[in-house]
Amino acid sequence: MSIVLVGLNHRTAPVEMRERLAFSEEACAQSLRRLVDGETIREGLIFSTCNRVEVLATTERLTLSDTASHISDFLSQTRSVPLDLLRPHLYVHADEQAVRHVFRVACSLDSMVVGEPQILGQVRRAYALAVEVGTAGRVLHRLLHHAFHTAKRVRTETGIGAAAISISYTAVELGRKIFGALEDRAVLLIGAGEMAELALRHLVKAGASRILVANRTAQKARQLAAQFGGEAVAYELLAEALAQADVIICSTGAERYVITPEMARHAKTLRRNQPIFIIDISVPRNVDPQVGELDDVFLFDIDDLEAVIESNIREREREAQRAELIVDAEVMRFQQRLRDLDLGPTVGALKQKLIEMAREEYQKRRSRLGQLTPEQERAVEALLMATVNKISHPIIHRLRRSYETGDLANVQAWRDIFGLEDEPGLSKESDE
Repeated sequence: MSIVLVGLNHRTAPVEMRERLAFSEEACAQSLRRLVDGETIREGLIFSTCNRVEVLATTERLTLSDTASHISDFLSQTRSVPLDLLRPHLYVHADEQAVRHVFRVACSLDSMVVGEPQILGQVRRAYALAVEVGTAGRVLHRLLHHAFHTAKRVRTETGIGAAAISISYTAVELGRKIFGALEDRAVLLIGAGEMAELALRHLVKAGASRILVANRTAQKARQLAAQFGGEAVAYELLAEALAQADVIICSTGAERYVITPEMARHAKTLRRNQPIFIIDISVPRNVDPQVGELDDVFLFDIDDLEAVIESNIREREREAQRAELIVDAEVMRFQQRLRDLDLGPTVGALKQKLIEMAREEYQKRRSRLGQLTPEQERAVEALLMATVNKISHPIIHRLRRSYETGDLANVQAWRDIFGLEDEPGLSKESDE
């Protein structure tokens, strides 16, 4: 059984090509039924996100080149993209390299943003759809579950996802460090910048309980406040609103400071010196830098956040190296399990052959034993099975050693000795 993956991603194809190749969930289900015919392609899974489209398949009959061509043609025809336009962007991975690629994708080591957590959920959904459609079999079941296990190890044993590397999420993580937790904290959004709104989303997800929105355009403030279940604040009352917020996100188009040291001091007094966390994502800056010099006021501008992000990226790169070692170890473990899976029919057929031989010889000589009680019959049966197990044990051990080292000729020799039927994957033709 061969595992083959054909696809493209953000490194090999521009967004225009990725868009043309992308599958909706409905199209994915229909296409899987078309791809997996049970003969040439035994199992199949399609993974489609904004950054990648990949087809993972297993086959027993086709060579690697034929399988790659078959899947490439499938993608071209299914998505109506001429093959000559598609082919330069495609990559092909087979067997161990395909396994490693799947594990790296699930662990977010192949993502545009290394360590981002969303990818694992997307892989799970692609697998669930293949299971629902009926195109995931014994190999893909084992492969995907092992990928999930590997991703869990990486998340647990490394800090690859701990360091924030987006402006909005970094702001939230800094807020956690200042307050310890963000539950029941009040947030004031000044302006309606895209990054500020995204930071607000993260803060709400982190547990912020009260949302205030101030904007020069009152209608925009009301719309945004309603979106987050918050309340709009008149822009003219901004100074008073500062005192109500633990976290302030500022992102306006103003060309002057909208928060001054005097406003911050007034807010501190009303808050009885409780800490205030201010994120200024505006360019030019909207918060006077002198505000950050006040006690219990923590001010971060866009440069501060980007410096933290740069440091976090370096930290993720170090953690990614540790994650790669975990992936390598798990690939080796999976390859061994896959070999055991492939060797299973041979082991079973060998033991069955030995049992049949033992029983046949027993029946030839059964008459010499005379009348036996049921207990004696069971004792003879147990003796036969014990003998078969003792004889088969060193043979099976040698079979496994040969299979582990890739000596398939020796495995086939044992099959020939006992007259077992040829098995796909062990013959010379399929090995080539």
